[in-house]
Amino acid sequence: MSAKRKKSWREKLADSKGLPKVGAVTGKLTKRWGTGRMVIPAPLEVDALMKQVPKGRVVTINELRAFLAARHRAKIACPITTGIFSWIAAHAAAEAEAEGAKRVTPYWRTLKTGGEINPKYPGGAEEISRRLQAEGHRVVQKGKRFLVPEYQRVLVQDLR
Repeated sequence: MSAKRKKSWREKLADSKGLPKVGAVTGKLTKRWGTGRMVIPAPLEVDALMKQVPKGRVVTINELRAFLAARHRAKIACPITTGIFSWIAAHAAAEAEAEGAKRVTPYWRTLKTGGEINPKYPGGAEEISRRLQAEGHRVVQKGKRFLVPEYQRVLVQDLR
């Protein structure tokens, strides 16, 4: 029996698994999200939006979700898969960078809700902070969390 080779991050990013899918919000989900349509985006779709964030700007997962929902004429984009796919995009970019790629998805510019740095991205909060500070952003630490306090001022307004 041969051992199954583990997929690279870039292979995971490229595996769309039949996504995106748009469907009705049903069952227990309606308690939290109400009624309407929800999109489950494709990993490469999330990556493509993250790639559009220019130096000096940031985006949050909530903004990515809003852009995805609008694109698919849905009320919401799935918060769980959008977050997971941004994480996969970040690791795929770090993997490419480790192999010498010069231009990769600038995952450090994608923040969590409230301007918090995602500590689960490659390099952790310290490395993400360093990259953001190198691009002119102010980063503050509150307890174990790292935040970009003026993130709303530099949010990307339009992604396609």
